[in-house]
Amino acid sequence: MSGGVALAFSRVHLRRGERTILDGIDWTVRAGERWVVLGRNGSGKTTIVRVAAGHLHPTSGRVELLGEVLGRVDLRRLRPRIGFASAALAKELRPGVSALDVVMTAKNGALESWWHRYDDADRARALGLLQQLGVGHLAGQELVTLSSGEGQRVLLARTLMTEPGLVLLDEPTAGLDLGGREELVAGLATLAADASAPPLVLVTHHLDEIPPHFSHALLLRAGRVHAAGPLEEVLTPDVLSTCFDLDLRLERRGARWSAWAS
Repeated sequence: MSGGVALAFSRVHLRRGERTILDGIDWTVRAGERWVVLGRNGSGKTTIVRVAAGHLHPTSGRVELLGEVLGRVDLRRLRPRIGFASAALAKELRPGVSALDVVMTAKNGALESWWHRYDDADRARALGLLQQLGVGHLAGQELVTLSSGEGQRVLLARTLMTEPGLVLLDEPTAGLDLGGREELVAGLATLAADASAPPLVLVTHHLDEIPPHFSHALLLRAGRVHAAGPLEEVLTPDVLSTCFDLDLRLERRGARWSAWAS
């Protein structure tokens, strides 16, 4: 990474027909940072992480990703260096695949273990990642038998299989019940606290899903950066209220946040 920068957007625009989805985005993610991306539906949250993952190209502007410039690099070489998890990926996985294979097959960007050869070192790494996230005992179980929270922690372990330089998580808590959400938040907090973990970017709708040890926030409003920086500076009632067009109150209890309309 150039100067410790994992991801840098410079005046990034993305348009679809007459619609502007991203409008002049400037944003930098550095080594050791853990970012949460917040904003109303349609503000550009999912789009910005898809661009960051190399799944979308901007209409104009520059995206530097792990020292490479998007549009000037072979994405087949770059994507294994990016851990990316989304609801779309979860739907592509066969329900009968084991938790261990879900993680291990990320080595080759595959969905099934029979597409490539794997060795004992690959299996040991996959198992170690599952154990790190508290689901090692589920390694042999089929994905379909896991709770929603357990399944999401397996997918989180998958993002780490290739020792990526950047991890991007697009609404991993979507559809989880309270227990599943808290299990995943705990797993993310453990990962965020690990100084050796790569930079993290988490897209979510809710402040109470921000895990402990996350350091920065990016707030989007109508495709533009509304605010960006350290959590304590960005998450204020005034900034949130103008971002969401609501009169919001904000509370922090320990390492967790919550907000509600006044």
